[in-house]
Amino acid sequence: MARTRSENYDDIQRGILVAARGLFANQGYMRASIADLAEACKLSRGALYHYFDSKEAILFAILDEHVHQMIVDVETAIANHSSTLDQFRAAIRAIVDLNARSPQEQRLILNDLTFLGEDDQQTIKSLERQIVDLITGLIVQLDNKGKIVKRTKKIYAMMLFGTLNFSHTWYDPKGGIGPAEFADMVVDQFLHGIASSGSLKALRAADAQRS
Repeated sequence: MARTRSENYDDIQRGILVAARGLFANQGYMRASIADLAEACKLSRGALYHYFDSKEAILFAILDEHVHQMIVDVETAIANHSSTLDQFRAAIRAIVDLNARSPQEQRLILNDLTFLGEDDQQTIKSLERQIVDLITGLIVQLDNKGKIVKRTKKIYAMMLFGTLNFSHTWYDPKGGIGPAEFADMVVDQFLHGIASSGSLKALRAADAQRS
């Protein structure tokens, strides 16, 4: 006979995910035991298994929810603007904002994805590719110098995502630069660099005079 769900089933399940993402991010997924998780959730091990089949299922639920939320946020940001540049800026802001609010999920998806089974890994990676494809499509549309070709497209996209995905290791959203400003700095740096082509020529000329 199937067990009936309690009235607060969803709230308890949500509480498990909140406790688990903190435990996994701080202690490490592999080092965190089911006993640790049960203690963090203030549940018995048997009660924990009523909501999730395994520790791996909990990790998958955390990552799946995070990546699905990012897809929704990016698609919404793009849909709310008409010009490609505004779409790109809004999409990067959406990614930075979600990452700033979800540093634990970022640590887990970068460090612990490989602890999932192969099918679950591929599910998460497929969702991530949707995000990469959305952003890469905007980059291609913004390229007016012919830099984005088959050979370089992935490199340019990963240069951008390298900045975004690992910013949780050093960026403090509560510091002097807020998420929206940080996102705009990333966009401006990626699209324009620090120096314009004219400035670069002047720098080269100055270097040539000094040498």
